[in-house]
Amino acid sequence: MLTILEIMKLLPHRYPMLLVDRILEIEPEKRIVGLKNVTANEHFFQGHFPGAPVMPGVLIVEAMAQCGAVLFLRELPERHRKLFLFGGVDKARFRRTVIPGDQLIMELTVLQKRASSVRLHGEARVDGAIVAEADLLSIMTERPE
Repeated sequence: MLTILEIMKLLPHRYPMLLVDRILEIEPEKRIVGLKNVTANEHFFQGHFPGAPVMPGVLIVEAMAQCGAVLFLRELPERHRKLFLFGGVDKARFRRTVIPGDQLIMELTVLQKRASSVRLHGEARVDGAIVAEADLLSIMTERPE
């Protein structure tokens, strides 16, 4: 549904922090499904861990949060002036490792939306199995000039 070039028009993130390659599904203000192709070339694998590469859980959570930001930035008329920042992470669980060659599918559903914040539940899967899940709080703020 959205390509990497379209995602880059919405998110300020760039390499090495852009962690969403494609958006597969969107239900405006309700749900989003994004994809991250995990490759052996990821910068974090150099030190996490040499000889046994594992995607850090915190980056899986960040990738889910980026999907959530796309869900809401896409609908904002003044989106170039807004940022979504972490307000909190609750109930984070990591069920198995994510390694090079995996395709991470992230699904986020809206739990609660307010004027300047949104609470989402995210699940990340590889080959249909949940690898991570968390409840995320994102706060909308003005982007610095």
